[in-house]
Amino acid sequence: MNMALVPLVGYLILTILLAVWAQRQSGKGNGSGFIEEYFIGGRTMGGFVLAMTIIASYTSASSFVGGPGVAYKLGLGWVLLAMIQVPTTFLTLGVLGKRFAMVGRRIHAVTITDFLYARYRSDAVVILCSVAVLIFFAASMIAQFIGGARVFQAVTGYPYEVGLALFGITVVLYTTVGGFRAVAVTDAFQGVVMLIASVVILFAVVRAGGGMEQCIQTLKGIDPGLISPSGAGDSIPAPMLFSFWILVGLGILGLPQTTQRCFGYKDSRSMHDAMIMGTLIIGFLLLFMHLSGVLGRAVMPGLTSGDLIIPSLILELLPPFWAGVFVAGPLAAIMSTVDTMLLLVSASIIKDLYIRYRLRNDASKISASKIGRMSFCCTLAVGVLVFLASFDPPDLLVWINLFAFGGLEAVFLWPIVLGMYWKKANASGALWSMVIGVTTFVLLSVFKVPLGGVHAIVPTCVVSLLAFWLGNLRGRAVPDAVTRLFCKTPLAR
Repeated sequence: MNMALVPLVGYLILTILLAVWAQRQSGKGNGSGFIEEYFIGGRTMGGFVLAMTIIASYTSASSFVGGPGVAYKLGLGWVLLAMIQVPTTFLTLGVLGKRFAMVGRRIHAVTITDFLYARYRSDAVVILCSVAVLIFFAASMIAQFIGGARVFQAVTGYPYEVGLALFGITVVLYTTVGGFRAVAVTDAFQGVVMLIASVVILFAVVRAGGGMEQCIQTLKGIDPGLISPSGAGDSIPAPMLFSFWILVGLGILGLPQTTQRCFGYKDSRSMHDAMIMGTLIIGFLLLFMHLSGVLGRAVMPGLTSGDLIIPSLILELLPPFWAGVFVAGPLAAIMSTVDTMLLLVSASIIKDLYIRYRLRNDASKISASKIGRMSFCCTLAVGVLVFLASFDPPDLLVWINLFAFGGLEAVFLWPIVLGMYWKKANASGALWSMVIGVTTFVLLSVFKVPLGGVHAIVPTCVVSLLAFWLGNLRGRAVPDAVTRLFCKTPLAR
């Protein structure tokens, strides 16, 4: 029996058991009570769990497989670029945290769409947001499923399809069983696993390469561009670096999978603790994993696919059993992102569409058991579709993830930020921004319009901001009730 498979299967079983335990801690109830519990955990997250679930939701196959894969090919310049993501938790909670929590509790918001409907009072905004979540989350989940299957394939030697099935079934099962509370608890566990694994992997790579100095000299011998900020072949120009400050810096305020966490924390103390812990932990994770990818080039220079570097290093440098233990790090990063997206897709279908329009926003008309059954069906259906779409995997899946990031930001960034901080923002401006923003991003990305090294998200943000302003001029004034709720009420402690 493959010794690496034993701890890997054990890890998957432990994750499911944690989800079952979390589900048993959940409150029981009908209607809106169940909705709040199932989708945001009853707003009870402490600082550590909040920090870890934001990190785990954000870090993904891109951070543990795709990102190090690009770093393997481009060098230390990509490590510098990846570190732009360090303020993720601090920025999300610092800019949105208190206001989201305050408004969310008053309007019983469960999803970002709930928030946007309360702010803009527009059915078109709700429908467009829900469709965007379904489309771009599907693309991102495809990247995660591919990453999970590749990790399993590399560790065990079993076919890619077997890993895809095992990974998909595990994630769908524990997400469906426990809802948000299970996702948050497993995310915290997975975050700890990620941190430990990243330290062990980097230590093993540096040791195998003869020390940090020797690794750098080896990289210089392969290609001097690998140790320059501009990357191998000057593949990371300054405009691209600036672009990533928008895409994975400012733009994260427009990602539903992280911003939704602002609805679920317990109190201000928890938020402040999460800001500090989250920033430190994600910094270490990103630095260690991307350095491992670069330095891995000095240890294993002949890989044809960069996505294979982390699994290959683990198998090559660690004994089989411990390889299975620490490969759980990349797998944890992937699973913790997929579970959040599956839950948000389910919430988008059930809460934002079915309950809002079919039941006229009266959750008391439906029982907890029926919501549970519907959640299972939605999650299963999406999981199956993503599973089928993942059978023919492309190389360097990081680009799929970045496309999904950009699409979500094009839709949500300005409606969220301006809706929170500009009292004159109205539904017309939000709609114009969403439609023109996502259209611009998709056209620029699909047709690969040359932008001088600038990522498509930069002109998209400029165009969508302008569209918001122009649309706002043509729209109706914001009702006084909305202004009082979002702009004139002091922040709760």
